[in-house]
Amino acid sequence: MITKIDIKGYKSIRGQSVPLKSLNILIGGNGVGKSNFISIFSLVRAIYEQNLADYVIRKGGADSFLHFGKKNTQEIFFDFHFGNEQKDKNRFIVTLANNQDSLYIKSVDTAFKTYRWHYQNYEKSVAESQFKYTNRGQAFYVNERLKEFKVYHFHDTSDTSPMKGFSNIDDDIFLKKDGANIAAFLYHLKYSYPKNFIRIEKTIKSIAPFFDSFILKPSGRNENQIKLRWQEAGSYDAYFDAYNLSDGTLRFICLATLLMQPAPPKTIIIDEPELGLHPVAINKLASLMRKVADKTQLIVSTQSINLIDNFEPNDIIVADREQNETVFHRLSNEELNSWLEDYSLGDVWGKNVFGGQPFK
Repeated sequence: MITKIDIKGYKSIRGQSVPLKSLNILIGGNGVGKSNFISIFSLVRAIYEQNLADYVIRKGGADSFLHFGKKNTQEIFFDFHFGNEQKDKNRFIVTLANNQDSLYIKSVDTAFKTYRWHYQNYEKSVAESQFKYTNRGQAFYVNERLKEFKVYHFHDTSDTSPMKGFSNIDDDIFLKKDGANIAAFLYHLKYSYPKNFIRIEKTIKSIAPFFDSFILKPSGRNENQIKLRWQEAGSYDAYFDAYNLSDGTLRFICLATLLMQPAPPKTIIIDEPELGLHPVAINKLASLMRKVADKTQLIVSTQSINLIDNFEPNDIIVADREQNETVFHRLSNEELNSWLEDYSLGDVWGKNVFGGQPFK
C-alpha cells in the first residue's frame, strides 16, 4: 500500500508529507484543498497513460497546477512510498516542470534500497511511456500500482449518464471510474463470481427494499450490448432500467459493486461517495468501506458528518488552510477520547474541535 506521499509545489499544497494507512477518510471545508490532494492520483494516472499534455490542457494549463502559478513555483514534486506501515519497500518519484504553459517530466525514478531505475532529464519529444512498459524489478511493482490510480466518481446520474445507457458486454475487466460499464461488470460477476454477485444484490436490498434482483442479459437487438435492468419486489411481470432508479440508489449500486467485487484494486480512491444517499445507505456504505480496508487501501474524500460517525479518529485525515496553503493532519483516538464520551465524531467536527472547517 501507499505509506506516505511527499508533495511540493502542487496547487494549494506548497509542501506536505502525508502518511497513509489502509483506511483514510479525508475531510475539510470547501476550498481548503481536499480535491487537490485527490487529483494527484488523476495526474499520476495521466502520466502512466501517456496523456500528461492533454490532461494539463483540459485542466487549465500549467498555471493551474503550480502552487500560486508559474511566477511563484517552477516545479511539482511527488514522492510515493509503497510498502507496509513498518517499512517502505518501493518508491515512485516524479518531478514536473513548466514549459510554455504545459508540464513535462523533468525526472522520474523508482527506488528500493541500493537498486534504482532512473530516467533523468526527459526531452520534450520523449513520451512518458518509457516507464509504463518496464517489466523488471521495482519498476514493474510500481507500474502495477500506478495503473490502479483512478478516482471513482459516480456523481453523473443525469439522463445522459453512461451508467444508464448500453455498454459493451465484454467491457468487464474492471469497473470504470464513472460506472459506465456497471451492467457489463455485474453480468461478469453474476456468472464468474456468483457468491459475490448475490451478496451485492442482498446489500442493495438492505437499503432499497423495493429492489428484488438484477435482470442482466444481452440486448435482444444487439447481443454485444447490455444495460442495467432490474425487477421490483412484488412485481415480477415488469422489468425496469436505470432510469427508474433514484440517483442515490444508482450511485449505491456502483459503490457496492466497487467495494464488494472479488478482487478489488490495491488502492481505491473515491470522491464524495455520500452524494444523494439516505443516512441508512451511508451507514451501510461505511460498513462496506471498513470491511474492504482489510484487504485494500481506501482513500475517501467526504463532507458527510453521517459518514465519519462510522469511523475512528485514527481513520480521519483533516485538511485545513493555513497561511494560504493546504496542510494535513491525522486525528488520534487519544486526543479525542474525552470528547467522544459525550459526542459523536461528527458532532465534534461540527464544534470545530479539530479543524477541517471553512472558517477559523
